[in-house]
Amino acid sequence: MTTVSAERAASPAAIQNQCPGPADRGVARAVASSFVGTAIEWYDFFIYGTAAALVLGPQFFPGGSDLAGTLAVFATLAVGFIARPIGGVVMGHFGDRTGRKSMLVTSLLTMGAATVAIGLLPNYAAIGVWAPILLVLLRFLQGIGVGGEWGGAVLMATEHAPKGKRGLYGAAPQMGVPAGVILANVVFLLCTQLMSNDQFTAWGWRVPFLLSGTLVAAALWIRLGVMESPAFQAVEKEDRITRIPIVSVLKDSWRTVLLAGGTFIATNGIAYVFMVFVLAYGTKELGYSKGTMLALLIASCPVWMAGMGISAHLSDRLGRRRVYVTSTVGLLVVSAGFFTLIDTASIPLMLAAMLLLAFVLGATVGPQSALFAELFPASVRYSGASLGYQIGAILGGGIAPFIATWLYASFGTTAAITAYFVAVSVVSLVCTVVLLRRPHEAEPDAAEPGVVPAVTAQDVPVAVGAPAAASEGR
Repeated sequence: MTTVSAERAASPAAIQNQCPGPADRGVARAVASSFVGTAIEWYDFFIYGTAAALVLGPQFFPGGSDLAGTLAVFATLAVGFIARPIGGVVMGHFGDRTGRKSMLVTSLLTMGAATVAIGLLPNYAAIGVWAPILLVLLRFLQGIGVGGEWGGAVLMATEHAPKGKRGLYGAAPQMGVPAGVILANVVFLLCTQLMSNDQFTAWGWRVPFLLSGTLVAAALWIRLGVMESPAFQAVEKEDRITRIPIVSVLKDSWRTVLLAGGTFIATNGIAYVFMVFVLAYGTKELGYSKGTMLALLIASCPVWMAGMGISAHLSDRLGRRRVYVTSTVGLLVVSAGFFTLIDTASIPLMLAAMLLLAFVLGATVGPQSALFAELFPASVRYSGASLGYQIGAILGGGIAPFIATWLYASFGTTAAITAYFVAVSVVSLVCTVVLLRRPHEAEPDAAEPGVVPAVTAQDVPVAVGAPAAASEGR
């Protein structure tokens, strides 16, 4: 058995001698690969959500009402979320045993292949019931790919970070999420503006999916040139590889995993209503064009990214706990008034609502990369961080568009969706306070790029109930 205290067996200087730090150019490439690769993977994941809101229902689930088609296609959206923990566990296992880089390449190829295949998939009119069956299978593969992406991208960024900048470096892959939203919606906006409605419905919706092949090739070129994470190199050199990382995580840190996932439920759930349901709601209920609603969403994404960068930087200066709790309270307050402004059907007020919500959504996830990395020792960090993140994603974004659609259909008012926002925000706030009830965080990584100090017992919060020197089983 290897204990967490063994993570600090070697001094930073000794580890530096064993694992020389990468050149600044290598660090920059690692951070860039985390941002670019994540943006493209989330582009792939999000174009499905955008297409689900705009066109996939009639293509793959014809014959019923518009509501039934929308609910059916949003249910397939959830399939991707169900697959995400599987991807996180499988790629986390190999990421902790063979390295972060190889799994980032694998996740990118898996996502790209599934996305292009969706773009080539015949619809229900062409192949009947096989169309929705294959759509679900390909969506499942998308979930596998993106499930392994987040943990690896986050660790590549944070484990290359210099002392005092782990939060800021960790914001790079987080910013890839709204960057992917921008890219996905710009492509869809161009398609809807340059094509007639009949052309878009017949074949134009496939263009964003097929474009993924070119984007993935570009991201793959960047990732293949990235150095392996210094933290993993240190684990490997010191023979601290854990035989079955997920077993170790579930045995020693299951409370940490559940609480970490709980902190993410509201952010991810509200974000998917914001990105997916609001598109359908604005076009079908408020009477705006697809282009108008896409433009509003695109305009909010830079503000979303700004919220991430600002909160990540502040978390390095003020501490994760203070920033994370404050941001979660802000999300609760802003989300409670979001639909009040949207329902005015006034473009300026709708834009204000989306900008405000985008900023607080960004603020809640800005410090997340650093926080999740700090919760687990380096030898099981990919598995632990990925599993916590994906649990939050399933309970948040995986079901949120479906629930929002069902609530609106059942009650005929967005007040029901607002109540859902408040409920999940309270759940996440409680989990955040419990997980981070300690008044400070450790600085678990390097004093300078490439120097990987040990993870101390302070990296595992007392709140989760795990002993300070939790064992890591081999």
